[in-house]
Amino acid sequence: MKKVEILNTQQIQQKLNRLAYEIYEHTVEEKEIMLTGIEGNGYLVAKKLSAILKKIAPYKITLGKITLDKKNPLAKKPVVDFTEADYKNKTIFVVDDVLNSGKTLIYAVQLFLTQPIKKLHTVILVDRSHTQYPVKADFVGLSLSTTLQEHIVADFSVSGKETVYLE
Repeated sequence: MKKVEILNTQQIQQKLNRLAYEIYEHTVEEKEIMLTGIEGNGYLVAKKLSAILKKIAPYKITLGKITLDKKNPLAKKPVVDFTEADYKNKTIFVVDDVLNSGKTLIYAVQLFLTQPIKKLHTVILVDRSHTQYPVKADFVGLSLSTTLQEHIVADFSVSGKETVYLE
């Protein structure tokens, strides 16, 4: 199947910059926010957003990683690399690269629903608009309608040559 580039490195950076400014606009009065990226590309996107936010926002930014089995999220409970006490009464952003069915995102978000948190938002680089679960992205870099047979792949394997493509 042929790969069609959707976003090149420069366009990805522009989307991330815009997302960071949107996040900052919605959290301007916060003292701290927590960015939690879903293991893999979601964490890489969160890491890049964290770096941008640290340049523009005066508040503390805590970066974390959510680890879960994306194919079978019920097989093993998702975990985050900080404790429940760390995110109690905090504003949390769950970050992923591509929103497909919504399964990964909904299980990641579920982690934070057992403690009193201040706010919970979702951030997605590319939203395919094919969710099968009751979850949506609050902050989206690019919304793209695709067929169910098409796949969006975010390739962050080479720093400085990141790309998002359709296959």
